[in-house]
Amino acid sequence: MVSRMFRMETEVDKERRDLLRARLRDTNTAASPVLGAMRGTPGERELPVHVWMLDAEGGLAGGLVGHTWATWLHVTYLWVDERHRGAGLGSRLLAEAERVAREERGCASVRLETWDFQAPEFYKRQGYDVVCVIPDYPPGITEFTLTKRIG
Repeated sequence: MVSRMFRMETEVDKERRDLLRARLRDTNTAASPVLGAMRGTPGERELPVHVWMLDAEGGLAGGLVGHTWATWLHVTYLWVDERHRGAGLGSRLLAEAERVAREERGCASVRLETWDFQAPEFYKRQGYDVVCVIPDYPPGITEFTLTKRIG
């Protein structure tokens, strides 16, 4: 029997993180024909999507930040200033990001996460379906994952 010794460390190490990411990517690519077929194609890269809504003075009234990858748009942040809520800015920001993803990036679907006190009902009204509910994430809050077909 071979005895192996290992040392465990817990510090933040960006070089090791990048190495781990590369090795996981290689392992996943080898295990999945879908991911393997994406290697070296434009769909393999994450491309940012930013949509901004500015008020008359040029101040930030709202915005959406996300990225496209593998024919999906992932909405990371969507926010509208409280003074402008109810004016349709959120719907317009989301529609423009969906348009860019569909028409310019060839995306067929969107995914996003939101908390129970944020906007799950707003997203449902925009045609999104709840695909995952995580209670107590963080404690006392429920997180929703929603998706929508756009192409």
